[in-house]
Amino acid sequence: MSSDAVSAPLTVDDLLQCSAELVGVPSESFFEAQITELIQKELAAHQHLELTRVGDNLVARTQLGRPVRVILAGHTDTVPANGNAQPRLEGDRLWGLGSADMKGGLAVMLQLAQQHQQPAVDVTYVFYAREEVASEHSGLEELFQLRPDLLEGDVALLGEPTDGQIEAGCQGTMRFSVVLRGKRAHTARAWMGSNAIHRLAGLLTAIEQYVPRQPVLLGCHFHEALQVVRVNGGVAGNVVPDEVQIELAHRFAPDRSSDQAEQHVRNILEPFLQDGDQVELLDLSPAAYPAVDHPFIAALIERHDLGVLGKLGWTDVARFTERGVPAVNFGPGDSALAHTAQEHLLAESLARTFAALDDLLRFGP
Repeated sequence: MSSDAVSAPLTVDDLLQCSAELVGVPSESFFEAQITELIQKELAAHQHLELTRVGDNLVARTQLGRPVRVILAGHTDTVPANGNAQPRLEGDRLWGLGSADMKGGLAVMLQLAQQHQQPAVDVTYVFYAREEVASEHSGLEELFQLRPDLLEGDVALLGEPTDGQIEAGCQGTMRFSVVLRGKRAHTARAWMGSNAIHRLAGLLTAIEQYVPRQPVLLGCHFHEALQVVRVNGGVAGNVVPDEVQIELAHRFAPDRSSDQAEQHVRNILEPFLQDGDQVELLDLSPAAYPAVDHPFIAALIERHDLGVLGKLGWTDVARFTERGVPAVNFGPGDSALAHTAQEHLLAESLARTFAALDDLLRFGP
């Protein structure tokens, strides 16, 4: 079944210009109202789309009764500017804050939404706020809590920068606070105390020697990690410290549940704990299994000969996967440039991503 595009095919210059216009709208986290209003105004003229605004989140949907519904989602916020707030076009390269992460992806979504009145699949376009800050502020989570019906679908593609390739699934992440106790004493009589900081020696050695798992799932390579990311201890220069606290970060592959990953870390810590010590799970974001075997994703990969990698970082594919919607990352831009002063977007990456999604909306999986 072929869709009915409403206007002439876009050129890569059109996509670059749209991306530049979006980069030109400041949208640091918590200040996305202006860009959301711009996108809403652009889409409001298209009667084939049903628009729903929830706070600074916007959802646009086709309602054609197709047997498959695809979700295309992307965040509208950026990190703070680093001397790169204004867009700059140089040939086939767009410089500027958010160009890669992820206003190029938003431009692709916006143009697809306007181009396709009769897509071969029903499509839900999700423009959501506050991805670049703590998970508790997530606009996507806000939608899941307030309007989960808007996010129902068969498969989701998030426009995170992947340079027009597939980055499947994502690793989970969790952080722990570990407190080791000792006994305070004067350093002149150190033998009367117990130095909590010295107790770290064995634990730190075990973590330094930790061999991370590297499972391959559906052809996607993942690489776990266990790292101490913060240490806090000490009372005064003449006092044996009676407490030391470390913060421990663990990245885990999606063949482990959150409970299994947590128990894995606790098992590593157990030999170094004594009465009075404390281990607390501070936060947790679940992993997402790679969905490359889903027919829609498999067709996208095969028809366009896309490279496939496992996503080592955490992305919102996990929120969809947790709710039973298979999801992958697929967007223009180089993730290594995100959040840097050198952030930019290449036309080739933008065009490759648009062409693949345009093809699937026209002809389906």
